[in-house]
Amino acid sequence: MTNPFQFLQQVRAESGKVVWPSRREVLLTTVMVFIMAALTAVFFFFVDWVIRSGLAFGLGLVG
Repeated sequence: MTNPFQFLQQVRAESGKVVWPSRREVLLTTVMVFIMAALTAVFFFFVDWVIRSGLAFGLGLVG
């Protein structure tokens, strides 16, 4: 078991190994997340519309 001083030294050494993404990587990843969220929303909108229309037709609520 290590003492608190050694633990803090180890934490500092490990945090020095962290590689942060560049501004471009962060921007690109953020844009991709928004695009995928929009595509997912559109997909589920159409799935919901198809199911709703099918149920309405099947139950005789339309026409």
